[in-house]
Amino acid sequence: MIASATASPYARVRMDFEQKRKMGIGAAAPRSAGEGGSSESERLVSAGRVDDDDAVELKLRPKRLAEFIGQTKAKEQLAIALEAAKSRGEALDHVLLFGPPGLGKTTLATIIANELGVGFQQTSGPALQVQGDMAAILTNLKARQVLFLDEIHRLQPVMEEKLYTALEDYQLDIMIGTGPSARTHVMRIDPFTFVAATTRPGLLSSPLRSRFGILLRLEFYTDDELRWVVERSAEVLGVPIDRDGAAEIAVRSRGTPRIANRLLRRVRDYAEVRAEGKIDRPTAMAALEMLEVDAHGFDELDRRLLRTIIEKYDGGPVGLNTLAAALAEEQDALEEVYEPFLIQIGFLDRTPRGRVATRLAYEHLGIEMPRKPTLFG
Repeated sequence: MIASATASPYARVRMDFEQKRKMGIGAAAPRSAGEGGSSESERLVSAGRVDDDDAVELKLRPKRLAEFIGQTKAKEQLAIALEAAKSRGEALDHVLLFGPPGLGKTTLATIIANELGVGFQQTSGPALQVQGDMAAILTNLKARQVLFLDEIHRLQPVMEEKLYTALEDYQLDIMIGTGPSARTHVMRIDPFTFVAATTRPGLLSSPLRSRFGILLRLEFYTDDELRWVVERSAEVLGVPIDRDGAAEIAVRSRGTPRIANRLLRRVRDYAEVRAEGKIDRPTAMAALEMLEVDAHGFDELDRRLLRTIIEKYDGGPVGLNTLAAALAEEQDALEEVYEPFLIQIGFLDRTPRGRVATRLAYEHLGIEMPRKPTLFG
């Protein structure tokens, strides 16, 4: 056994897996969110960031629009807007990037700054707590600089109102003093480009949304596009991989480059220990099987959700409250984390009466779908 202090990531994953098996935590033992097993931040197929993603993503992130894979429509609109802004010598119109997590919103924001040849500053909605934070950032921006605000849907309403005049008139109204002696001071701001990202565009107010001149929706990637992402990332990381190996990782990546890169790193660890460092299809399949990521990119939590609906509730419909109690999960986690992907690829239906497993779910789990009763029996 390799010592824990020097164990490779693959060895740590394997040891953790074996410990869980010995403790009886596996396919047949449901885990609650409080036990840490089903936390979204710990899922290998989670599209959200995990602790070790940031450093690797910086290395893998493309620097120019021509290097960015996928999102053809968004890239075409952005390329035209960038070229026009550069030819006029003006700041680019404000940009709103929206779509599921892990599709490249932050990457596109950095590409916009690189293409314009200007500075880049990044913050997030939850990080701005007092009005002074917003004022300090806006007044220190240089001409045509890119300000990127992630998770803009979590921005406080008072901060949002401060943004209106800054985005439209390039000025900031600051209150000086309190009570009867308070007065308003208007500060001019150099024209800048505001790039905002959100996974929940429906939470943005209409006045804020109207301030953006360019709205770009990012879509899930195709398997072929993800194969290119995996091959490019493997080249950057110096990992030998063939086309079939990259394709096997791509089809299990849930249409998301962040998941593809995370799976690539785990498969690389397995290949270094078991396959002389080279990733081909058999190696990728063996590694992903060990990590319990199946051919559709489902992990144990996805399969448990579908199996619960089918076996406990005859395929549905079953209400969200009941399903959350049966799985010992939070309702928000089911609705916002697990269900969207299952619904999108046709394994789950969300009806007014509740959740219903589709024929694809029965076929994937190897369960015979019951025949619906007809008028003649």
